[in-house]
Amino acid sequence: MPSAAAALRTRASVFAALGDETRLGLLAKLTNGEPLSISRLTEGTRLTRQAVTKHLRVLEDVGVVFSVKTGRESRFALDPRPIVNAQEYLEHVSRQWDTALARLKALVED
Repeated sequence: MPSAAAALRTRASVFAALGDETRLGLLAKLTNGEPLSISRLTEGTRLTRQAVTKHLRVLEDVGVVFSVKTGRESRFALDPRPIVNAQEYLEHVSRQWDTALARLKALVED
């Protein structure tokens, strides 16, 4: 099991990777479950293949996407596990805030 510090670093890197409009757009295209080529991911954008590749590498580095080699072409697919982990963390933080706010409310009302 990873240490708490390592888990925090992992979450931070996922949030950093998701904190980019272009990368969020690429993830949206990958949510249908079908692996897509860089050409398909570039369609409808004003980005070059090189720019898309750069963004995909950032997402791949944090485990949000993975590539599947098909002949000479790489196709990219979504791995939702890091995003689910990030969502669970946000839910945990939300519960902590709810608890803290309830304590503050009780203190103020007394």
